[in-house]
Amino acid sequence: MTEQTDTATFGTGCFWCTEAIFEQLNGVLKVTSGYSGGHVENPSYKEVCTGETGHAECVQIQYEPDKISYDELLEVFWQVHDPTTLNRQGADIGTQYRSAIFYHNDTQKQKAEHYKTELQKSGAFPKPIVTEIAAAAKFYPAEDYHQEYYYNNKNTNPYCAVVIRPKLEKFQKVFASKLKTH
Repeated sequence: MTEQTDTATFGTGCFWCTEAIFEQLNGVLKVTSGYSGGHVENPSYKEVCTGETGHAECVQIQYEPDKISYDELLEVFWQVHDPTTLNRQGADIGTQYRSAIFYHNDTQKQKAEHYKTELQKSGAFPKPIVTEIAAAAKFYPAEDYHQEYYYNNKNTNPYCAVVIRPKLEKFQKVFASKLKTH
């Protein structure tokens, strides 16, 4: 018997951070860093970084809905970045770093819109939420050196220690009950 799988695609700024976070969740089978939401076919990282291709850096998540729900993935999405900054996450600036949910079906669209509306009404964030909610466009996997970036570079790249590791540690505390056990 094969497990049922589904796909979620999120943009939360730098995909290096987001990939490392979502990979730790129980029920997540694979996280691929890449680009979506643009108008250029097969864009390179260098092209996306110009901000001229229209793509967002994002992750595409393959998951098992019987182990982790789309709602739970959305909960993580809203917690691991600032959805109130337009075209920016931390020091990363440009449309490629926008907050985005690329939905794959009507249910995902409804849940994303509902969650965004409820968070806005609740005052959970001090500023308006600017997250783009759009139909999933073609997803282009990023170059190989971007895949598993944190795990392959955590001891050699200062960005991993200074930016990614603290985000990962905070995430692990908040979502401890949802993490994979090895």
